[in-house]
Amino acid sequence: MDLEAVRTFVAVADTGQFQSAGDELRVTQQAVSKRVAALERALGVRLFTRTPRGARLSVDGRAFLPHARELLAAQQRALASVAPGRRALRVDVLNRRTAPATLLHAFYQQDPSVVLDVVTLPDVAVGPALDAVTTGTVDATFRALVDGPDRLAGTPLEAARVVLEPHELLVGPAHALADARAVTLAELAAHPVWMPGLAPGGEASTYYAELAETFGLTIDLGGPLFSAEVQLTEIAASPTLATLVGPGSRYLWPASYDLRRIPVVDPVPVFPLSVVWRRDNAHPVLASLLAFLRDRHGSRARGDEWLPRWARRPDL
Repeated sequence: MDLEAVRTFVAVADTGQFQSAGDELRVTQQAVSKRVAALERALGVRLFTRTPRGARLSVDGRAFLPHARELLAAQQRALASVAPGRRALRVDVLNRRTAPATLLHAFYQQDPSVVLDVVTLPDVAVGPALDAVTTGTVDATFRALVDGPDRLAGTPLEAARVVLEPHELLVGPAHALADARAVTLAELAAHPVWMPGLAPGGEASTYYAELAETFGLTIDLGGPLFSAEVQLTEIAASPTLATLVGPGSRYLWPASYDLRRIPVVDPVPVFPLSVVWRRDNAHPVLASLLAFLRDRHGSRARGDEWLPRWARRPDL
């Protein structure tokens, strides 16, 4: 079976678009169509249904997708077994604006000779992310593991908590807390925290639900999240809107917005993230990355912190 055709099939499945898959693979849309058509002929089934919004997997395509990923993962493991370190270390950072991406950039800065492929997986749910590590689609991912020990039991995966991200309140100049040097959780209870687009049932929403219940906060999920830029624009002009960000998060806005980052204290709520990898992954850059992350986490000053119940167990 032509593995390039299989890789192209997976790219179309992940992006939902022949053109986007071509951009990712650096080939033309016509080349993508030809590869998929050749694979369909070889398999004797249709893998996609074209719609006005792009390409949707057929029933046969959904059945073939996990096996296609495993074929590609097996190819990656075979190549890595004879030439470890020659390919880029592929790491999912979940969101390029937040602490995992900042940490990965710091790792690269200390040794620019390392070759990294920084990605954000199309599905933000933790299950597909762990599957991607298991199958070798990515070498590592950063995730909040609400049920870490149970979820990883019986898998080839390991995890270590390497990010404890404290919160800052982001407000505009007209907000009641705009001039505060710090805001306590008790004070924050009087001010809604606007977090549109937070996926219900996800690990982040589980964290914020417990935070809100514990300290009497109001987490406002109202309205669609058009983009981070739109959210920042609305916060800048509002006397009531505010959101939570981390010190390691990278958000840019015009100076005229005059947005303020205010530390949240007494106690300091921290969002815990673990790095997850496959224990038999011999990529030498992975070993270096894990050592770097552990050093950063181990040297972090501990203070008056609040962790959700599921994160109070050691390591995960």
